[in-house]
Amino acid sequence: MRFFVGAYTADGDGAATGIGVVHAGEPDGPLAGGQLSTRADAVRTGGSPSWLAWHPTLDVLYAALEHGGVVQAFRRTGPDSFAVLGEPAAVGELVCHVAVEPGGRWLVASCWGDGRVVRVPLAADGRVGTGVVAGAANDPYAAFDMNRPSRAHHARFVGTRTVVTTDLGLDQVRAWHPSADGLREVDRVVLPQGTGPRHTVWHPSGHLYVVTEFSLELFVLAPPSDGAGWRLVAAGPVSPGALPRADAAAEISLSADAEFAYVGLRGTDTIATLRVRGTGATVQPVALVESGVTWPRHHLVARDTLLVAGQRSDDVASLALDLRTGIPGRVRHRVSTPSPSQLLADRPGAAG
Repeated sequence: MRFFVGAYTADGDGAATGIGVVHAGEPDGPLAGGQLSTRADAVRTGGSPSWLAWHPTLDVLYAALEHGGVVQAFRRTGPDSFAVLGEPAAVGELVCHVAVEPGGRWLVASCWGDGRVVRVPLAADGRVGTGVVAGAANDPYAAFDMNRPSRAHHARFVGTRTVVTTDLGLDQVRAWHPSADGLREVDRVVLPQGTGPRHTVWHPSGHLYVVTEFSLELFVLAPPSDGAGWRLVAAGPVSPGALPRADAAAEISLSADAEFAYVGLRGTDTIATLRVRGTGATVQPVALVESGVTWPRHHLVARDTLLVAGQRSDDVASLALDLRTGIPGRVRHRVSTPSPSQLLADRPGAAG
């Protein structure tokens, strides 16, 4: 399988020179358990392309150039190569995430530095337009701490109209609908003070799982139904062995059958495995294993393989997944790649 690597360049204290490429086994094969190898950059770029996202129908890739404060589109020129497409869209300070609307008409950029959530229109060929900043978040705990900054960090589309964003700094998850002039907030769920909601994953049961960077918990949210808005239905630690003073949670992902969830923990450099129970509203810790890298910034599941990006060890490691227990095993393969922050699988049916 082929993966593109978001990474930090020199302006983000990283060693990368652009968007990287990693092959796991045969680049156009269906499995990722084979030997890992790297290629030359897919495209050289500054600004730290720390998060990548595909257009849903075009061979166009979007990058959050975190230290440039912009989102840039790239068009595919070959199996492992891209070229700049159009001008970048200025969005905000330390933009760390982009999510593309399922219809390919716009994207949402989340900015960790200034808390901005920005809707960016997309042209028919995939170029980015001028972004519109959504309404700022209010701190529900301002009475206790007047100096907390907003830290928008992640966006996920749920259904055809709703996009859900996390604010790591102000402990809330916000739901939005598109409006004539950008985005309109329609609901929010406030989490306990200091938890730090970071990333989310949508479970097929109809629940949104939210991992918190600071408190190392997994919160389960249910979408609106029977006239009620978004609501918190369950919460618990990602692992009894996680260390709040030493660890910072990073990514959350699901196994191929959605029976297990995986959370990366930076600090002890481990992967927590949790099992989904019942209707999907209950998620229970089952194991905590070594990630095989230093500072596991991101990971993803490719069938029976867990790929982990080690930001501070400058490598990507593959771990075999036990499909019965869901628990990752020891490192199977490893490859050096500078300052990786995200792994993005190639688009199905893309050029190869």
